[in-house]
Amino acid sequence: MAKERILVVDDETSIGEFLTLILTKEGYRVQALTSPVAALARLDEEPFDLVITDLRMPEMSGIELVREVKQRSPEIGAIVITAFASLESAVEAMRTGAADYITKPFHVDEIRTVVEKVLDGQLLKRENRKLKARLVAEGASPARLIGSSVESQRLLELIRRVAPSDSTILITGESGTGKEVVAQVIHAHSERANADFVTVNCAALPDTLLESELFGHMRGSFTGAVRDKDGLFKMAHGGTLFLDEIGDMTPNLQVKLLRALQEREILPVGATRPLKIDVRVIAATNSDLERKQRTGEFRSDLFYRLSVIPIHIRPLRERPADIEELIDHFTERSCRRHNVELKQLTPESRSLLRSYGWPGNVRELENTIERAVILCETNTVDTSSLPGKISSGAAPSAAAPSSPLAGTLEDVERDYMLRVLETTGWQKKRASEILGIDPSTIYRKLQRYGIDAPK
Repeated sequence: MAKERILVVDDETSIGEFLTLILTKEGYRVQALTSPVAALARLDEEPFDLVITDLRMPEMSGIELVREVKQRSPEIGAIVITAFASLESAVEAMRTGAADYITKPFHVDEIRTVVEKVLDGQLLKRENRKLKARLVAEGASPARLIGSSVESQRLLELIRRVAPSDSTILITGESGTGKEVVAQVIHAHSERANADFVTVNCAALPDTLLESELFGHMRGSFTGAVRDKDGLFKMAHGGTLFLDEIGDMTPNLQVKLLRALQEREILPVGATRPLKIDVRVIAATNSDLERKQRTGEFRSDLFYRLSVIPIHIRPLRERPADIEELIDHFTERSCRRHNVELKQLTPESRSLLRSYGWPGNVRELENTIERAVILCETNTVDTSSLPGKISSGAAPSAAAPSSPLAGTLEDVERDYMLRVLETTGWQKKRASEILGIDPSTIYRKLQRYGIDAPK
């Protein structure tokens, strides 16, 4: 699959050919021109994701070209390259709208890294805009919780009370209960709502990569660090950083996170001077952190620093009054998403959905509804469109006192993960999509439980 489109503008033909060769090998669709005037005409004819321009050219400067590009299409990323580097030209390029500034001669790895960084930033901005547009189209907002049960209303009231503060929050609950949604609601109701909400899954990255991702790194601090990189703490400056699956963070990173929370500063990998930060941290876990800090798996001082305000989300089976409302919400949203006429569930289907135990919580209910909407060939969703474990009526009742879900959160998580793995024939990638976690997290949890995958 082809990657993004890049337009290279440099009056030196050899530079254009060189960049075209490098970037084409990376899968990008590249076109090189020697005239900035011709480049503007081409931009009027074809869409591009990124413009790489020389600074000094006969017809107009690279800065003037970037200014023209941004006036025509602010969405296009821009990189300025030059052999005549100066602080003044660098500042002017950034003010004009360039995302980065590189001096000639440049290394191949450097240009690859810069291009990837700028395009990733453009993609993130587009995804955020699409998300906001979808939420508006769906009549929802980032600050919306579905559920009118007593438990949900108590949760919403707690959120309203704690959102205006800057205190650190620890959200606990089983997988699929909506911990990230709650964090988004808190952010949306806070004074930081106009700033960024940045998310990182602490279980999805190895220790070394997670440190760089959180705190950033300096050029040359390790193999592959060809330039400075801002971490997520810095990206979330003024906003909120959501640390998901915090219970899987290694002891080494726990120490560094504790320092960041206590001192309000971070030290990028390879740096000698710390950076001050203004970030609200919200952490989440489906693990029993109290038990982990008692056994030494999780630092007690970090646990108490994170849980200044603890919020626990009850599993869906303990708030059955929300199921009916969630069914309607997910049905309407799935129909709109897949551009089909609104479908209605039969009373029998609704009854089965209400009585099911939902070990995967809200996420499992959402996936079930979307599956039913896609598979149903009529405007009425009957029991035949529901998964066999639900349509058979043999699923555990949400209120069954002898439910096999009894036990710790980790017991529930392990049992449900194994159930999904068995259903998918132990296809970890497919199971990770259903569970909403990274495949590497499944490997790690299986090792922790001492379970070997069948051969």
